[in-house]
Amino acid sequence: MYEHIADALTLPALINYRENRYVLRFESMKVASALAAVEELLSTGTVDAGTTLVDSSSGIYAYALALACHKHNLNCHIVGSTTIDATLKAQLRILGATLEQVKPSASMKLDQSLRVARIQEYLAEHPTAHWMRQYHDRVHYLGYQSIARTIAGEISASRVNLIGGVGSGASTGGLAEVLRKEVDLVRVTGIQPFGSISFGSEAVSDPSILIAGIGSAIPFGNISYEAFDRIDWVSFDCARSGAIRLLEDTGIFAGLSTGAGYAVAHDVGLHEPDVPLVLVAADTGHRYLDAVYAPGLPAPLPLESLRPNQIAEFTDLALPWSTMDWKRRPFTPAAPGAPAAPGDEVTA
Repeated sequence: MYEHIADALTLPALINYRENRYVLRFESMKVASALAAVEELLSTGTVDAGTTLVDSSSGIYAYALALACHKHNLNCHIVGSTTIDATLKAQLRILGATLEQVKPSASMKLDQSLRVARIQEYLAEHPTAHWMRQYHDRVHYLGYQSIARTIAGEISASRVNLIGGVGSGASTGGLAEVLRKEVDLVRVTGIQPFGSISFGSEAVSDPSILIAGIGSAIPFGNISYEAFDRIDWVSFDCARSGAIRLLEDTGIFAGLSTGAGYAVAHDVGLHEPDVPLVLVAADTGHRYLDAVYAPGLPAPLPLESLRPNQIAEFTDLALPWSTMDWKRRPFTPAAPGAPAAPGDEVTA
């Protein structure tokens, strides 16, 4: 029995949909990291009952932080993207969180920059507030530790392929960190959208991008670049095809980042069919209904027809799908207008 819905939502379902093939299915993945982070901050005295917790979000983290604050009777303030829809607004309001949205902008980079700038203003206006810094504070890794141990115990294998969106770095990075203590060999594949600065694809845009949550337009300090063995940049069309095929094959209704991961999992599985594979499914597909699942949309591409473009340099990046053997290298996201290259030191 759970004392709060947030506790239940931290626990994903590990679904064995085929031999050696698993989906780690969350209803809303960031609840795990937000709740563990809030409880750690409370236990260390960093925040208390009078503290307002504030952060920037395009949607999922806003819901997660609001739930964690609701459980512990804390104040919550969200500086949100214009992508926050009416359904989430209603939930935030009833959960007691306050929301302010930045003005509409022409790019993901501008949207994220405006949100961070507004947080700085808010902190100056409210000096006792605590900025959760979901993109930079390693406290968000904590929520995935027990989940990683569960994966290792359930699968009980000496080798595992882990596939998940990079995003803020806490989820796939946190799972990988603990899995590598429990399993002899863990190969980690990270998923990125085109246009993300996190792994150097900012010069290649995807006109249909709707999976910005697994990428970034500003540097994220929580990304452990050395955790990744392979990086795949996946277009909206490939991700949509993967999401629809996942639902057909397994009955799992998931979002676009999971669809991108399912396409990549198909390719990884072709090369290592005997190695157990775990795909992280971050959320459900409800908010993608009109863009991905609605009737009347173009037919999805068969996964069997999709193959990644194997690259060695960022200059070779190309839609609809590119992949690179990352080899656990450090990386520094490029300054605006400068070329990016693997092998540099990481800066947050």
